[in-house]
Amino acid sequence: MSKSGSYAPTLVAIGALLISMASYQCGAAVAKQLFAHVGAQGATAFRLGLGALMLLVVRRPWRSLRRKAHWGALWGYGLSMGVMNLVFYMALRTIPLGIAVALEFTGPLAIALFGSRRALDFAWIALAVMGLLLLLPLHGQAHALDPVGVLYALAAGVGWALYILFGQKAGATHGGDAVTWGIAIGALVAVPVGVAHAGSALLSAAWLPLGLGVAVLSSVLPYSLEMIALTRLPARNFSVLLSLEPAIAALAGVVFLGERLQALQWLAIAAIIAASAGAALGVSRPVVEPSIN
Repeated sequence: MSKSGSYAPTLVAIGALLISMASYQCGAAVAKQLFAHVGAQGATAFRLGLGALMLLVVRRPWRSLRRKAHWGALWGYGLSMGVMNLVFYMALRTIPLGIAVALEFTGPLAIALFGSRRALDFAWIALAVMGLLLLLPLHGQAHALDPVGVLYALAAGVGWALYILFGQKAGATHGGDAVTWGIAIGALVAVPVGVAHAGSALLSAAWLPLGLGVAVLSSVLPYSLEMIALTRLPARNFSVLLSLEPAIAALAGVVFLGERLQALQWLAIAAIIAASAGAALGVSRPVVEPSIN
């Protein structure tokens, strides 16, 4: 096999992750517009409930169900996904999208830090941390952040870290069906909470199209693409590459929600993109490609 061919799985994984992040943040921007009608809880129910229904109908994962599959990892993956989505949307009620994702990114960043061994790895992480610090309003504006929203975003970071760790194990044993089962399990968390909060508003013809858009953009497409990356990249490299997420979120906030950024925050975006590019170039060892059903 040629050298370029041996790197093909890694390049596919990186490309899938970039598309996933863009889709995820566009979906989050759409979801935030639903908050006034069905609440953050209802938007989460749309996202995971409708996403699970679509994937279950299309993939029918029970056809290839394995008796001795690793169900513990799959349940951990799904439950962490459900809780992560719910608390993240709760954070978006009171803090800007880019800042919420920057706080949530502490989860993947912790994985990257604990999994690093080389000095260059720490250099990229340090650059990403610098960008995150610049992105947050720490210079005379911290009082403007809602503390409850900050706590929700940090809780989402814990969920994101668990999602990465459990997702790799679930993907290794369940292949592409891990996403379908994971979203279905996550829906068991989100849908009851959403129904309790929004009630019959979730069935309104006015909001269902937006709900379907959120489900596709924020669940079906990004989680399917992320599973491609999760099963082809080490957790450390996957986590550092996710440092692009706050930058994409900040841009989505500007384009779709009219959220404005200061000069220091644009500098933060540049630093985060540089860290992600460095991490991508540092993925030097190709990973064996697993079979995906």
